[in-house]
Amino acid sequence: MSRREYPTHPLVELTVARLLEFVREPEAVFWVVVFPLALAFALGIAFRSKGAEAVFAGVVEGAGSADVRAALSSAPGIRIRPIPLDRADLALRDGEVQVVVLPGDPPTYRYDATRPESALARLTVDAALQRAAGRVDRFTAGEQRLEVIGARYIDWLIPGLLGMNIMGTGMWSIGFSVVWARTRRVLKRLAATPMLRRDYLLAQMLARLVFLVVEAGGLLGFAMLVFSVPIRGSLITLSAVVLVGALAFGGLGLLVASRARTIEAASGWMNFAMLPMWVVSGVFFSSAHFPAATQPLIHALPLTALNDALRAVMLDGAPVRAVGSELAILSAWAGVCFTVALKVFRWK
Repeated sequence: MSRREYPTHPLVELTVARLLEFVREPEAVFWVVVFPLALAFALGIAFRSKGAEAVFAGVVEGAGSADVRAALSSAPGIRIRPIPLDRADLALRDGEVQVVVLPGDPPTYRYDATRPESALARLTVDAALQRAAGRVDRFTAGEQRLEVIGARYIDWLIPGLLGMNIMGTGMWSIGFSVVWARTRRVLKRLAATPMLRRDYLLAQMLARLVFLVVEAGGLLGFAMLVFSVPIRGSLITLSAVVLVGALAFGGLGLLVASRARTIEAASGWMNFAMLPMWVVSGVFFSSAHFPAATQPLIHALPLTALNDALRAVMLDGAPVRAVGSELAILSAWAGVCFTVALKVFRWK
């Protein structure tokens, strides 16, 4: 039979058209595939496990400085940097040293008490000088040094990067596609066809899900091979979390783009929606650092729910029922955003 007798459903045609449109845009392929891998590699190198960190102590040059340097040089894990007095504050500010010792009887420590590494360096240097002066510890504690895969910062970071990438590429790719078609009057032409508004919006989301396999799979595979990041939970559960997260941000992208008439307007609304989540949703540091009064709002955000669910599955091996509340939040965002976008969407 001919194609005219058995026409393809508009949803299929629109989805295929969106896929072809995407692969013909090298910039879009870069941001979806290459950029997440480059970001993961750069941050993984920057925050890789380095073993025990050395303490950098500056010793002010002058009378008694030789004795202080000799005492500190005998202590493991302390690196000494002689500095002149007029550069002591600059050295602390720029991170060249974490504590400055002014020789004397007793010595004086200059350090930034608001920086944890500086306060720790002060304690380490003081203990070394106290022992050199004759202090004897009443006991020597035992140590159990561990480096557990899954407890490193890079292990905690990768799920956050995946969640951030699902949000960013989902919203930008769908939102810009719709606004681009509107500004060039493509939507106006489509409105004259028998196609339903629902089919057009669903096609945008379905096309996004096709590239989600490459996007998420590439990042996770790269993290496992290069940094040995674990995936302790079921791949099916992890795939379900990624899928529901992509639907949530796809719906949010459609909602933002449903009325925007220019790329500039869409960009502004996208940033307005995403920037707060970049900051508070636990991408680079835990959202627990924010005040307790803000926690209910933070945990209601889709990126927080996605990141929490990804970490629970990847690092803790959580089953699907353990991330049920996060999936419910993401599903609510997906359903509400798509429904509202369908109501307020305009072709022109």
